[in-house]
Amino acid sequence: MANISCTDIVKAYGAHPVIDGLNLEIPDHQFVVFLGPSGCGKSTMLRMIAGLEDVTGGTIEISDEDVTTLPPGERDVAMVFQSYALYPHMSVADNITFGLRRQSVARDEIDRRLNHVAGLLGLEPFLDRKPKNLSGGQQQRVAMARAMIKTPKVFLFDEPLSNLDAKLREKLRTEIRKIHLSLKTTTIFVTHDQLEAMTIADSIVLMQSGRIEQIGTPDEIFERPASRFVADFIGTPAMNFLQAKISVDPEGLLATAGEIALRLSPEMFPSLKDGSDVELGLRPSRMDLCEPDATNALTGHVVLVENMGSEGQIITEMDGQEISFVTKEFRRLQPGQTVHFAIHPEHIHVFDPKTGKSLRSPDETL
Repeated sequence: MANISCTDIVKAYGAHPVIDGLNLEIPDHQFVVFLGPSGCGKSTMLRMIAGLEDVTGGTIEISDEDVTTLPPGERDVAMVFQSYALYPHMSVADNITFGLRRQSVARDEIDRRLNHVAGLLGLEPFLDRKPKNLSGGQQQRVAMARAMIKTPKVFLFDEPLSNLDAKLREKLRTEIRKIHLSLKTTTIFVTHDQLEAMTIADSIVLMQSGRIEQIGTPDEIFERPASRFVADFIGTPAMNFLQAKISVDPEGLLATAGEIALRLSPEMFPSLKDGSDVELGLRPSRMDLCEPDATNALTGHVVLVENMGSEGQIITEMDGQEISFVTKEFRRLQPGQTVHFAIHPEHIHVFDPKTGKSLRSPDETL
């Protein structure tokens, strides 16, 4: 059992706290991604769990054991860094097994574990090579194998794919996910790439300025963002935001932003009152072309058509604002053309303009 419990964690450099009162519970076997912009504290949090950074305040427990002051070697964790940090004079096999040899593990056991992890990561053909004779992706696999061969309670990954090209990142993140499904070792993965987080995580911990903005599955984070920050950070293309005012009429709730008027679901937003100022969030991927008389139809003039392969992002101008949507029919659209597109009421997000918090009912389910 390798559950992780972080209680009232504080990390300060001098008088400046970078993490202040963070609480987090990670269940056994979960693949958790720490996600957020640069400087949000995600790598610092990971390094404190690993024992590479001192904790200013609070406690960290692994498998219900307080490890807050234990050195890294006594925490039974393995970490893969952004830099490969391989020994250049050693073969791949020796790099992978170095830690076991230092612990005087039996030769037969070392060979058994080496064959196992090399097989999982496709490294069998490279065991006799030196790191300089490997590609970047192969070197990162060796770094992963070196961590995996220890069979730790917890795997920690600190942006391990950021130095690789896009195609190789995609391939390796798939392999990391498959390995986790096979080994079921509790894993924490740090990244600033939201696509990476969405594709591999059981649960995402989205951080900003040393605090947790939201914890949830990829679906929950995408469909039910707890704040404007979460909504803006997650999703490509980025969400559209509109300042609006709420009015209540016999048909329910209407949000008006200049000439734009959108119907909202009263069940989703029971706290909204007549005259309330709000900020609307409209995901481009939740809008598409429609007939002019469709519910929540918007009319705009095409400014730009961005080809994304199987679909395109259409950037429009309406009422002095740019609003984008995504459609598979982008090839028939041209700049200057008038288009009609719509969003269903259940896909509209509403935020408090002062606090940035979502105003969606917590009892309303996905």
